[in-house]
Order: sequence, then C-alpha cells, then structure tokens
Amino acid sequence: MVSVALVPFPFYLRAKGRPEAGRRRAGGSRMVVGRGGGGSARCLRGSAAAMALPPLLFLQLLLAVTVPRGAAELTDGNSEHLKREHSLIKPYQGVGSSSMPLWDFQGSTMLTSQYVRLTPDERSKEGSIWNRVPCFLKDWELHVHFKIHGIGKKNLHGDGFALWYTRERLTAGPVYGSKDNFHGLAIFLDTYPNDEATERVFPYISAMVNNGSLTYDHSKDGRWTELAGCTADIRNRNHDTFLAIRYSRGRLTVMTDVEDKNEWKNCFDVAGVRLPTGYFFGASAGTGDLSDNHDIISMKLFQLMVEHPPEEENIDWTKIEPSVSLLKSPKDNVDDPTGNFRSGPLTGWKVFLLLLCSLLGIIVCAVVGAVVFQKRQERNKRFY
Repeated sequence: MVSVALVPFPFYLRAKGRPEAGRRRAGGSRMVVGRGGGGSARCLRGSAAAMALPPLLFLQLLLAVTVPRGAAELTDGNSEHLKREHSLIKPYQGVGSSSMPLWDFQGSTMLTSQYVRLTPDERSKEGSIWNRVPCFLKDWELHVHFKIHGIGKKNLHGDGFALWYTRERLTAGPVYGSKDNFHGLAIFLDTYPNDEATERVFPYISAMVNNGSLTYDHSKDGRWTELAGCTADIRNRNHDTFLAIRYSRGRLTVMTDVEDKNEWKNCFDVAGVRLPTGYFFGASAGTGDLSDNHDIISMKLFQLMVEHPPEEENIDWTKIEPSVSLLKSPKDNVDDPTGNFRSGPLTGWKVFLLLLCSLLGIIVCAVVGAVVFQKRQERNKRFY
C-alpha cells in the first residue's frame, strides 16, 4: 500500500500541472510518497537508485506499483481544503436550484453547461452571480477561471467584471453591474480606459476595500480609491486565464496566470488589510456603449490552515469593519506599466497654477528689485 502525505508550500513554488486536470491552489501542497511511518525517507533515497536502472526495466517496475485512486485524487486541487459550499464548479449544481440553493444569479446572467456568462457581447447589459452561504473563514484563497472575449477591436470593448467579498449581495448597481458604497473587498478587472489622461496600460486589475463610505469613480477608472493594481493581458486569449486572490492574516495577495505558462505571476501584495467574516462571494459585470462576453468558468474557494496569535482568539471577526492601515491615497499618482508610481502629468489646472505661481514670483522680484534700485539711487545722491 502506497501512502501519500501533503506538505504545505508557498504558492509561488507551485508545481506545474494542467488547470482542468487538477490545478493546485496558490498555497498548494507538494506530494511526498512513502510507505507510512518513516518509509518516505527510504523511498526518496531509493529514487536515485531507481533512476540508474535501464529505462525499460524502470518503466516495468513503475507500472507494477498500483496507487490507490483515493491517494491520487488528493493531489487534484487539494480537495481536502476545497470549500464546496463556496465554490462554483461545473456542472454548476446548485445554481438557481431549490434542491441545492448555493448560488443566485440575476440580470443578463446566462447559465450553460460550460460557463456562466455574466453579460453577452451586447450593449447596456448587467449580470451577477452570488453565493448564498456567508463565508466564516478567516484565511482563504479564491481561484477564478474566467474568459473575457468579444468582437470589439482595440479600445472598442468594455467594461470588464468584478469579483466581490462583501456584506451586500445580489444588488444591482453602477459598479460593474453591482452596488456602489459597498462593505468589503472588490477586485476589478477593467478592460476599458475611461480616463483619457491616464498612463495606465489596459486591461488593468485593481483592488478596493470599502466600509460603505467610498464611491467608485468610473470616470477615473477607480484610481481615487484604488488600493493596488497591475496591468494584465486578459482579453481575447486563446488559452485559459486564471486569477488567484489570497487573504491571510491581514495580507491581500492577487496573482494571475494568463500567459499559458501554468504558473502564477504576482500582481500585488498588500499588508494591513482587515476584512470581517460572514460576507458573501460574488461576481458581476456590466457593459455600456461598448461590450464584451464576460464568462466565469469556475470559482474555487480553499481554506488556508493558518495559526493566529492567542490575542486574536477573543476577537469577533464578524464585527470587524473593512479597512486598510497605512493606505496612501493614489489621487495624485499615476501608475506606470512596471507597477511603480510617479507624479501625474501636468494637465489643465496644474499648468494654470504653475504659470500663476511663476507670474507672481516675477512680479514680486520686480517690485523688490525696483525698491532696492530706488534706495541705491537716493544713497548715491547724498554723496554729491
């Protein structure tokens, strides 16, 4: 009998594997094979000797070993930590069903056997899908398999979609088809630049944490309230595209796998984020004068096994207000394609203020110079 042990390891060291064949979660596990007890060390030492055998003999020995089906399934997406009540997986059992009431959808959302389409490639459409079960996990990781596509050419498509972990659910609104002034976390996958003065490269992924007091500004692509973001080529790709959102011990990390390399690429990593438990996961999309198909293929939520300090045991996590400590407002900054921040362009009122200050400086210098010159003239007259 061959046993399988799972050992946690960081998600940036994730082993490769095809997504639909069992994609490992971003905080995945590696597999150590042994024969129970201390047999794993013997197996690892014996692997070097096995590789020295002739290829045909080694293949025969490998085929002679029968691995139980259950052990093999443990490596497929780490199902032992998959929270099915918060996951949307084909064949989408429980979507809009009274027998398994786990998900609700509204608006233009269309359910098929292969995907959940939030909006079709048509103008003025809004759609969303929401989990009915509140999430009480303090540490979690969400994997989203999605596809954004349409017939629109460059800058003639929009607007993108949003992923939510919020107190409110199933409420239509102006922010990618969902409610503004929300409570919780939003991840925006924005495909159209509304701000003509922006130096961002679109599509653009950004995060926003809100306690209900902030308003998302579409005209500025949410730059006024953005927590962090990055550029990602996520539209009209001929391969699978994925997004991973990890929240653990006050740290929010977002990564992408959109280059068909089957590996996670860092988008941003922010500490000091406080999110309560008991909120709902959802996804929504909206189109205006421009449009796209916004499809969700799967949403998989994994529980992260993380130890918290003893002082946090008495905290009521359902009463925490969404917040971010040490948040620097990006109002006066524009992010470049490398993810760094630099000063914004001198446009409009900035140019006017610069000219006005220059003119006032010239006038002050002229007046001071005239006064000094006049006093020197009077002083010279006294010597004649």
